[in-house]
Amino acid sequence: MREERLGGLNIRMTGGTDGKGGGHGPLILLLHGFGAPGDDLLSLADHLNVPAGTRFVFPEGPLSLSFGPRDARAWWLIDMARIAADQAAGRVRDLSQDIPKGLAPARETILAFLKEVERTFGADPRKTVLGGFSQGAMLSCDVMLQSDHPYAGLVQLSGNLLAQQIWGPLIPKRKGMPVFQSHGMQDEILPYVGAERLRDTLSQSGLAVEWHRFRGGHEIPEPVLQRLGVFLTKVLTKP
Repeated sequence: MREERLGGLNIRMTGGTDGKGGGHGPLILLLHGFGAPGDDLLSLADHLNVPAGTRFVFPEGPLSLSFGPRDARAWWLIDMARIAADQAAGRVRDLSQDIPKGLAPARETILAFLKEVERTFGADPRKTVLGGFSQGAMLSCDVMLQSDHPYAGLVQLSGNLLAQQIWGPLIPKRKGMPVFQSHGMQDEILPYVGAERLRDTLSQSGLAVEWHRFRGGHEIPEPVLQRLGVFLTKVLTKP
């Protein structure tokens, strides 16, 4: 594993031909969730069975949070009081109409970052998968819809439908895009019904969604990682 700064973000790279992201293999870029450290998803690279030489890039959110662990990061700020109030009242959160104030800046950051990844690492979009967990999943979906590059696939781990008035008109242009989506049926952070809304919205516009639900919460269990490895191998080895 190596750490460096690229496109204004701290990143961690692993895999490739040298264990540090070297070589010219396919590339998987995963964004962590709200309140997680920048290396939160790094261990996934050791658990995913992917083609030899596959490189992994894990960028760190630019925002440092004043609560939680010292190294807690985020892509945009969220209203924690609202979440707590909804949970206390037993209300199911519906994020589908929400457009977070920090979404657009985060989007521009990642779009610019992807250009640097392609230029610096010679990453072919057709052999690149974007994705993430929780807030990182929603940001990766937003970025995918705003980009016109022919990426190999999209990974949505415990994400939700967000910013529907922005995403809705953009989704059909990604018709045929392979999508891997998983969600826990007991998720108390991002509701299961929001994941179902995302799945249905993508599927109805012709995206090829591979859906995996599991008994559990806001997490990535081992069976999901096994299926994700199969998905990644399939989309990264297509002619």
